[in-house]
Amino acid sequence: MPVLEAKEIRKEYKMGEHLVNALAGVDFQVEKGEFIAIMGPSGSGKSTLLHLLGGLDVPTEGNVILADQPLAKLSERKATLVRRHNVGFVFQFFNLLPTLSAEENILLPVIIDGKDPRKYKDRLISMLELVGLADRRHHKPDQLSGGEQQRVAVARALITQPAILLADEPTGNLDSKTGTSIMELLRRSCNELKQTVIVVTHDAKAAAYADRVIFLRDGVVVYEYKPLSEVQLGDRLRGIMSTMEKLES
Repeated sequence: MPVLEAKEIRKEYKMGEHLVNALAGVDFQVEKGEFIAIMGPSGSGKSTLLHLLGGLDVPTEGNVILADQPLAKLSERKATLVRRHNVGFVFQFFNLLPTLSAEENILLPVIIDGKDPRKYKDRLISMLELVGLADRRHHKPDQLSGGEQQRVAVARALITQPAILLADEPTGNLDSKTGTSIMELLRRSCNELKQTVIVVTHDAKAAAYADRVIFLRDGVVVYEYKPLSEVQLGDRLRGIMSTMEKLES
């Protein structure tokens, strides 16, 4: 069974007298432990789709099935609970509370859900180790670099062990080197924690970390592909080199 399913999602917005079709019939499934990248030009509907998948917005038509629940058919309260218990979010802007330390920001979803943060001590330690911030746990956001703040945001999204992690341009505010480290971290969470990850990105290098890339244009899926692994890429390059050598001989 897929952990997330989009069924003929359509989303319309009114801008003045004009009707904008942000999404015009998107249909796909996401399997447990899968890493998906969503790409497309500006205005293609990438962020709109991510917000619908995470239950932050509702479609004009169609439905999103999350945790076997059709979100569009649920009350706002029920949809909020389904989202809170099954989805973690990472955004381009880190959205950390400036007065809280790194570990306090990470524990925010636990506190909001009315749970005792002391019971998450072991989980907190493992998250700090996963994101490489064990020695920065007491630092406040203004004492952390942009990359470190994004790592806090990733740990915060994972602390409650959600079924799905949704990330909207998580490297968009970072330099190339730091962005690479964030994508490696998301890939590790997928590999080591069996985390399902969906990333919206405009960066082909970031999308290369995914198992599958979905490309949107004008609110529809125009194609999808699977990036080559390092082994596949190496095999292909060796094949090209071999062919070139034969042609030269």
